[in-house]
Amino acid sequence: MLFSNAALALGLFSLVFSHPLEKRQNALPTINSANDEAVAQLALYLEHLELSLYSGGFENFTDAQYTAAGFPPGFRENVGVIADHEKTHSDTLTTILANAGKTPVPPCTYKFPYTDPVSFVDLANMITSVGIGAYLGGGALLTDDPELLTAASSIVTVEARHDAYLRAGVGASPFPTAFDTALTSLFAYNLAQMFIVSCPQQLNITILPKLTLASPMPPPNLQPPTPAGTPLKFTFDPSSFFVQVDPNAPLYIGLINMVTNVTFIETTSCGSGCVTAPVPQGAAGAAFALLTTFNGGLNENQLSEYGALAGPAEVVLS
Repeated sequence: MLFSNAALALGLFSLVFSHPLEKRQNALPTINSANDEAVAQLALYLEHLELSLYSGGFENFTDAQYTAAGFPPGFRENVGVIADHEKTHSDTLTTILANAGKTPVPPCTYKFPYTDPVSFVDLANMITSVGIGAYLGGGALLTDDPELLTAASSIVTVEARHDAYLRAGVGASPFPTAFDTALTSLFAYNLAQMFIVSCPQQLNITILPKLTLASPMPPPNLQPPTPAGTPLKFTFDPSSFFVQVDPNAPLYIGLINMVTNVTFIETTSCGSGCVTAPVPQGAAGAAFALLTTFNGGLNENQLSEYGALAGPAEVVLS
């Protein structure tokens, strides 16, 4: 079954448009601006990543291994279906870009830190949350191109279904929050870097200094939710900052969670290149942490443009 749906690529987008049937054939949206191209290239970059991830989850484990790990019958087959979908998304985005005379970004070489079906699904939840966030954030740049916006929206709803299925399979809530979290292109691109070994071609997006969540790690079934007040420990390299920072200056974590809400949390030092910050009240699902010297007053776009010292780090709270 794996990759058997590649032929559906052209139908995926044509079915979402309100054109007469005879005009729908091969009716892929077009690239009409630099914003369109930037969003499509980043989407393709992330779809390549997800295709490699889900292909590995299908190929590297047997049905018996998934069953022994507690997953329901047919789970591995559905991981293969998800991989089919990612292949369709990748092929379609590649065609859209090529039709516009653009060079589609090629796949990278990836390394994923999973060792068994449960750790694969936990990782897939993290990576798919980044993909969903990137589509939500990118949609704001496509307001002048309704067909491309509709096409992107038709992908993000499918990605959300993938994530809900995976979460339910591992015993977690399929819908941990009332809202998903949108990500800027800068933040989504940087979150992908932790899984990339090398790329024949990178996108023209800045790679920020790294922020690592050292603890706590989410439990394998993402239950129980991480309670408010739990200390989050982050590590970073102060020498990698793009700007000079007074070593005695207070540092904050800007935690993006649900839509584009940012909560600023004062940190406590735990040594050079190490801080802790408590989980704020109401935070849930997938959140994304940035290290900053700002104690508030910035939205996500402003953090992305000039406010982040390092990050983001994904924090799975439930």
